[in-house]
Amino acid sequence: MTHSIDTAIGIAWAGVALVWLAGLAFTKRSVRSQSASTRLFHLALGSLGFALLRPDWITTGWLAARFASPDGLVAILGLGLTVAGCCFAIWARIILGSNWSARATVKKDHELVITGPYALARHPIYTGLLAAIVGTALAFGAWHGILAVVILILALLIKMSQEERLMVQTFPLQYPAYRQRVKALIPGVF
Repeated sequence: MTHSIDTAIGIAWAGVALVWLAGLAFTKRSVRSQSASTRLFHLALGSLGFALLRPDWITTGWLAARFASPDGLVAILGLGLTVAGCCFAIWARIILGSNWSARATVKKDHELVITGPYALARHPIYTGLLAAIVGTALAFGAWHGILAVVILILALLIKMSQEERLMVQTFPLQYPAYRQRVKALIPGVF
């Protein structure tokens, strides 16, 4: 991969990390959350997925084999998808504000956010992150990135199911109606 594409991907992901870290100071207190075992499983899958996404962790074997050139069109498209996905996730994180949590939780005075990116997808942070993950895997162009995408999709689906359960319990009238109007991850599709 060319140095400039690699650097740009790193900057996009660093932007996500900075917004997440800055937002920690403004979150509300949690009153209910997913079980510790579900959280641990989700974190283990996520950690494995992100480790596999890195281009320098697997250098031999079929997982290290390339399906695309590191400086070709696929890498450039991957960079674009990574940046767009990171920007979308950041927008969703900012709109969610103090209701955000790293684990599936209900916050004190929790609000159901349905505006901005939440009018397009019920889990727009995951939409953005998945786009960025797929983009990063394409940009790096190795098969271990595709395996990372599969594992990270599974991790996010597990967390998403926990959040859905908590939102239905917390907003028994509003959330089912919202769920019928707005798809989970891909507007109009899924």
